[in-house]
Formats: sequence, C-alpha cells, structure tokens
Amino acid sequence: MDVYNLLVVGVDISSAAYSAERAGYGVYAVDHYGDQDLRSVCKECLSIIKQKKGHSCGFFANNYDPEILLHLVKKIVKKNVIDGIVICSGLEDHTNVLRELHDLTPIIGNPPDIIEKVRDKHTFFKELERLNVPHPTSKVAVGLKAAKRIAKDIGYPIVCKPMVGFGGIAIRKAKDQKELEDAFKNASKNNENILIQKYIHGQPASVSLISTNNDVISLTVNEQLLGLEETGQTEPFGYCGNIVPLSESKSVIDKCKEVSEKVVKHFNLIGSNGVDMTLSDGVPYVVELNPRFQGTLECVERVTQLNLMKCHVQSCLEGKLPKLMKESDEFWIRLILFSPERSVVPDFSAFKEVRDIPFKGAVIEKGEPLCSVIMMASSRKVIMRKSFNFTKRVLNMI
Repeated sequence: MDVYNLLVVGVDISSAAYSAERAGYGVYAVDHYGDQDLRSVCKECLSIIKQKKGHSCGFFANNYDPEILLHLVKKIVKKNVIDGIVICSGLEDHTNVLRELHDLTPIIGNPPDIIEKVRDKHTFFKELERLNVPHPTSKVAVGLKAAKRIAKDIGYPIVCKPMVGFGGIAIRKAKDQKELEDAFKNASKNNENILIQKYIHGQPASVSLISTNNDVISLTVNEQLLGLEETGQTEPFGYCGNIVPLSESKSVIDKCKEVSEKVVKHFNLIGSNGVDMTLSDGVPYVVELNPRFQGTLECVERVTQLNLMKCHVQSCLEGKLPKLMKESDEFWIRLILFSPERSVVPDFSAFKEVRDIPFKGAVIEKGEPLCSVIMMASSRKVIMRKSFNFTKRVLNMI
C-alpha cells in the first residue's frame, strides 16, 4: 500500500502531525483545539474549537465529543484523497467511532477490535494475571455500594478511575471509606461503572514501543509527570508531561522493557504503542496500555533520532522495525502548561520551545491546557530546573 496523505485524528495530535510532515507525508488533521502551529503543517485542519480573538475556547469536559471528530473526518475524507488514518489520544475508548473511521479510510495501526479488547478493563487485567505480569489489583465496580465492598476487599489505599477517559482526569486516591465516597463522585460523573485499583506508591513511568505482527522493540523508557502544580495542573493524577529517558538503573530499565514487550506481543498490537506503569522497589506494575501514539512522541524522536511516524507506517504496512542507534545522552522534557486563571493568550510564536500554540487573543479558561514546552538538558536535575524557570516566564506573560 502506497501512502502519500495521512489524516491524524485525536486530541493531542500536534507532535504526530509534525512527525508526519517531516516524514514527507501530506498531512490532514482533525482535533479538538485547532492550534496555530498545528495548522501550519497541515494541508487542512478541522477542529471542534474555533479559536478567535476575544472568544473563549471553553472547557474540554463540556465541549469534547468524539462524534464531532467523526463528523469532521467525514468532511475531510469527502473532498480529499486520504490514504490512511492515524489515531492519537481521545478515541481509544470509543470503539463505535473507531469502527466508522476504519470504514471511511483504513486506520494505519491497531484495528478497532484489538483496541476494544485492550481498553476493556476487566479483560485487560485478567490477561495480565494470566501472563503473570505485575499489576495493581483492579476490579470494576457498579455503583458506590459495590465500590465500598471492593475497596475493602482490596485494602486501602485505593484509586478510583473512570472507565472511559485519558490524561489522568478525575482519578482520585482514597485512604478510607469517607475519601472513597468523594473519589467515587469524581470518577463516576459520566458513568457509575468505575475501576477500583490498589494504590501502588512509586514512580509513574511509561515505555514507548514499535511492533509488527511478528516482533516488538522498546524505543525508550520514560518518566511520567503527573499532577505538577508548577504547570498549573489541578488534577492530582493529571498528565502534564514526560521526561525521556527515565533516569534509572539498567536493570530496572530492562525489566520495564521486558514486561512491556511481553504485554504488547500478547495483545498482537502493531505500530506505535505505549505501556504505562508504576515502578515500586524496582518492580514495574503495569497500569494501562495505550494502543496509539503517546504524548512522549517528540521527546522519543529527539532521543532516538528516529521519525516515529515513518516507523509506525513501515511497521504496520511493511512489517519493518527500525534499527535503534545508541540513545542520546541528552534528557528531553515535555511540559503541558495549564492556565492559572481565565487568560487572554499572548503571542507565544517567538518561543522555539513552545508547542500547541493557541491563537493570539483567544481566551483560555482557568485550568484548561495553555500550551506545551519542549526542552533539552544534560541531566534530569538540570532539565527540571531549566523547564520550570522557563514555565514561570511563559505563565507570567498572561
């Protein structure tokens, strides 16, 4: 199959669009925000939000709708020649939408039935148990009464997670029954079915992988940044970026890769995928599998010196895995910044470190994503200090 034009679809898609453009593909995009820099690399970009000077971009929780993304995809496919669709975050829990997308234009990556199996919480953790892969005890609860019973059986502390969602939104920790009631209220706003999971204290991490029908390789092991107040993130488990690579011993890194490759192979995933985990006393506990491009994409590309979109397409369509070079000694960070108050967007375009740039003059509501920052340094300590100092500069502009 010859691929010339790709349609990138999802919520957090800018890095994937940049990668596709650098790989030489014609890039089309359908996303939620429609940021200024995303539009600069696309032949056409349609978005749920129509950013305008003086107008609010609204609240993601109120405005995001996968069905609208599907409607916008239909518009683009109707008037353009699209060779394949690439899925990013925001659609993995909406199998009906994925099936319709796949019928419109083939998804390059995991087919909807595989994604559905991976994202079904009951099936996923049952399979991890069968594989003897370390993971937190996890059970689905229907209603608060069941949640209380399951939490008692599992043993506090626990975390409550929505069955559908991404980015760590609405996840809450509970150390007793009273806190469970509040945590359940947050996690069950859209559905009373929630996941009760034993809380594992440790370092949030992820592994970025590329796989074919026959083989899989780990590209990088990454540190996940969750709930950092310095970024304006108000969700305690909210995703606000990553550092690539994870600063850990070789033995721990090897364990992370081994476990992740075992899981990806078992579920027959292809292309770019990510495994989320918590490292506790050197043991990687798998907590989630993301069968699509991850937010780590640009940092992984910088460290490995690979074009991940090209690798993704070749692994899916040609069964080819990339040859890994020696990893860079540099540390790359991506920080997602959130607006500390209702703000009018200044001109961020002069900063080479800033991505996901809203239109100048648009209004970003308090707590909503503002932009991303991508930076490099020689060590984890230096990159944290350097990026936080830069973050202060950016946030002081608004």
